[in-house]
Amino acid sequence: MKYVVNLVIIALIALLAYALVEGIQEPIKFKAEQLKRKTAVTTKLQQIRTAQELYREITGEFAGTFDTLSYVLKTDSIPSIRLEADPEDPTNEDKYIKIVTYTSAFDSIKAMEIDLDDLATVPYSTNAKFEMMADTTTYQSTLVPVMECMTRYKEFMGPFADPRYAQYDDTYNPGARIGFGSMSSPNLEGNWN
Repeated sequence: MKYVVNLVIIALIALLAYALVEGIQEPIKFKAEQLKRKTAVTTKLQQIRTAQELYREITGEFAGTFDTLSYVLKTDSIPSIRLEADPEDPTNEDKYIKIVTYTSAFDSIKAMEIDLDDLATVPYSTNAKFEMMADTTTYQSTLVPVMECMTRYKEFMGPFADPRYAQYDDTYNPGARIGFGSMSSPNLEGNWN
């Protein structure tokens, strides 16, 4: 009987020790995974913003779909404008010659290591796509192009998309959106900081 009681006590101690270790490890695992996944998504959002800025340089507006964005950046060129003083009139410095040169947008995108074919896919998701919208709006009496690109934490947090993990991070909400841009103003700032 004495041995049975000792075995039960040892088993109970082992179970409590396991529960304690798991209780300590879970928040650490969550924080590490959250940082890794959020960093990957933030990097992809920054690449989308860069691609959209190049698209706007070429077309004067933002792309409303990833297919349009990809097509233009693969097939079009980025204009580069340089102003030089007019050599015919050396006394008048206000006269300039406008010289426009073009460089391949695809070469620029490749140099930045942006994969246009995978740009729409949210990292760590099961083929979820970023939500992207583009339009024009009147801002301070001027018609300006605007765009927004977002996804939700639950799309890329996998098993950590459960609201119970908010106990380890007061700001964590799996339904919250992460992205950049605004449909009401010409703002391309991201909300990931």
